[in-house]
Amino acid sequence: MKYLCLGYYDERKFAALSPAEVEALVSQCPALDAQLRASGQMRLCASLGAARESISLRPRNGKPVVTDGPYAEAKEILGSFFIIDAETREQAIAIASKHPAAQIGEHVGWGVEIRPIDYYEQS
Repeated sequence: MKYLCLGYYDERKFAALSPAEVEALVSQCPALDAQLRASGQMRLCASLGAARESISLRPRNGKPVVTDGPYAEAKEILGSFFIIDAETREQAIAIASKHPAAQIGEHVGWGVEIRPIDYYEQS
């Protein structure tokens, strides 16, 4: 089964970090990312641009309406995502636990949400 893993963070807390603090945090990521890749079960991984640059579409009167900003307002915003293969929920947790947002960055609200994918099509 495939799982979508969503990496969240608190944009305000992250923006309040000094350049040195950002570097100290993100410099830990490559080794953790390598562990996740080494699992052999990661299918896709991506980092997202700033939420302020996002665009949302919602249907109104049968047509899409465009608004600036994220779809939902929240304290923690989506910053990355990855797709993994896992046989069980427990295995998905073990794999996703290798992601940096599951191990470090507590002070900036990093965290990972794991959701099973019901339908997956790759073109």
